[in-house]
Amino acid sequence: MKEIILYAALSVILGAMVFWGSKAYTQAILYEDATTELVSYQDAGQQASLKLEQFAKSLLGDLYDDELKMKLDRVREKQETARIKAQEYTAYFMGMLAVVLLSFFLASLRTFTLFGSMAAMVTLVLGLITPVLMVTIHKEVEYLGDIVLSFESKGVIGSIAKLFESGDVVVAIVILLFSVVTPVLKVLSLLIVSLFMESRFANGLVKFFKMIGKWSMVDVFVVAVFLVYLTANKGDVSRAEVEMGLYFFLAYVIVSMLVSLSADRMLGKLKG
Repeated sequence: MKEIILYAALSVILGAMVFWGSKAYTQAILYEDATTELVSYQDAGQQASLKLEQFAKSLLGDLYDDELKMKLDRVREKQETARIKAQEYTAYFMGMLAVVLLSFFLASLRTFTLFGSMAAMVTLVLGLITPVLMVTIHKEVEYLGDIVLSFESKGVIGSIAKLFESGDVVVAIVILLFSVVTPVLKVLSLLIVSLFMESRFANGLVKFFKMIGKWSMVDVFVVAVFLVYLTANKGDVSRAEVEMGLYFFLAYVIVSMLVSLSADRMLGKLKG
């Protein structure tokens, strides 16, 4: 009876993770869109128009309606709202994830490995599709002010596609292999081991799990290299802002390591 209640509770928590994770992803995209819109008003032409409107406002006062400034204020408000909500929903997601991890002290190793691997998969997917890094290059120009020369918001999947398009095939393949393929195989192996550890395929699954487990720290290394590559590619980066995707991916790394340890103990008891 206790196991059934625990299964039901963990299933509800996983559902809540999916819910809050999807909302965090939506708000992260809204933040990205609002920032992109703001940046579009910071090129030389738009800044010149803004300066002219400010000059007209100073001459005519309330007789002149500064439409561009009002539009920018609305976009900034939308951007700030999306940023706050993305952080809030991500915090809710991480809270649910922490509850799954705390179930280690209540559940059997098999149950914890099963639900922990499902939580890791949800976290990994969000880490791959949510924007990871926002890179802005801007320059102070006399009379015009702060001009944005280049802007990009990058996620893991989108960056891999762009690297292929730009001809950086080797870098794209390395990131694809170690930030997408290997993590997915690792989580699937954990899930399969927890479901079928007593089947006749158990020995093969154990070997596969051990092989994947050897690459457990490569995720961290590749993400670090990935971020350095994105910023180093822009020699005159003015600002690099970490986005929610990085937190999801780092959370996946931590969860997958803990679940791997649980699966290892579970398999050790099975052999014993």
